[in-house]
Amino acid sequence: MRIHHLRQHKCERHESHRGRGGHGRHEQSHPEGRARHRRERLFDANDIRLLILHLLAGGPAHGYELIKSIESLAKGEYVPSPGIIYPNLTLMEEMGFITVGEGQSGKKSFTLTEEGKASLAQQQSELEAVTTRLATLGVLGDNRRLPEVQRAIHNFKTALHAKLGSTELSKETLYKIIDTLDQAAKDIERS
Repeated sequence: MRIHHLRQHKCERHESHRGRGGHGRHEQSHPEGRARHRRERLFDANDIRLLILHLLAGGPAHGYELIKSIESLAKGEYVPSPGIIYPNLTLMEEMGFITVGEGQSGKKSFTLTEEGKASLAQQQSELEAVTTRLATLGVLGDNRRLPEVQRAIHNFKTALHAKLGSTELSKETLYKIIDTLDQAAKDIERS
């Protein structure tokens, strides 16, 4: 049984919780939350369930370990929130893909079932696409952390903020900044 065919099994319940002042509303009030929210959308619930199945194929784990394993696959560039991991674990248990027991630390430990293994085996191409996206995020992070790139980004932000923070910014200067940004984006895309 493929996971994405059962997406709506608990979607309404999950969506109704979001509308009560939880995850969604908080992220709208903080710029960093909005960025995290956009980044999280790189992976939908089915992608997360595939990653969970994939990780549990390596052995039992608890929720926090799954979050840290996904973060590690993306080299820190993506961290799934508990709000996406735990509801999916509950759904996957209800679907018969995983079982829940108590781990050594007293936390819930999740184990893949035969049905979960069969579902994972049926979705190898989808899993490969998801893990490739995670790996790409990791490469992005590695390259963004290069000292030369960090220095250039810092210099760019400093110069841009200094100009845009001026109370005497003329339209001509503003248009020149916009043209420069557009040209830089084109040059980067074509390099």
